[in-house]
Amino acid sequence: MLRAHPTESRKARRVAGGRFAIVASRYNARYVDALVRAAKFELIRAGAEAVEVVRVPGAFEIPVVAARLARRGHRSLAAILCLGVILRGETPHAQLIGEAVSQALARLQVETGVPVIHEVLLLENVAQARARCLDPKHNRGREAAQTALAMARVLAALV
Repeated sequence: MLRAHPTESRKARRVAGGRFAIVASRYNARYVDALVRAAKFELIRAGAEAVEVVRVPGAFEIPVVAARLARRGHRSLAAILCLGVILRGETPHAQLIGEAVSQALARLQVETGVPVIHEVLLLENVAQARARCLDPKHNRGREAAQTALAMARVLAALV
């Protein structure tokens, strides 16, 4: 678990009790569900006040829901975690989806000031998905939660 640096303000240390949102794709559910479980567990373990989970059909739909959440709760959300798994196929479709999602999420966090943690994974194959989503030691959902907590502390310290 990430800990606040001793020189950070008391307000920054309290951020772990903040409100977080997770936007997760239903597509490739076996892998994404594991990311969601790990992220939610890590946030709750760190003392999150609330964790709202919103499921969407696929990775392409994640940015619009993340944008609605960011604009609705920009003052109350400590961070938004975006979780999904895109597996490459025989066409460039997966690459196009991955790039569009990446650009939209990057733009969203700058525009709203809400940290948007991007763990919409563009993977080559199922073996990579298993390694990044089902392995408890290297679960990207857990890592996304740790990043969300760290960013919440960084932004709280800047106020």
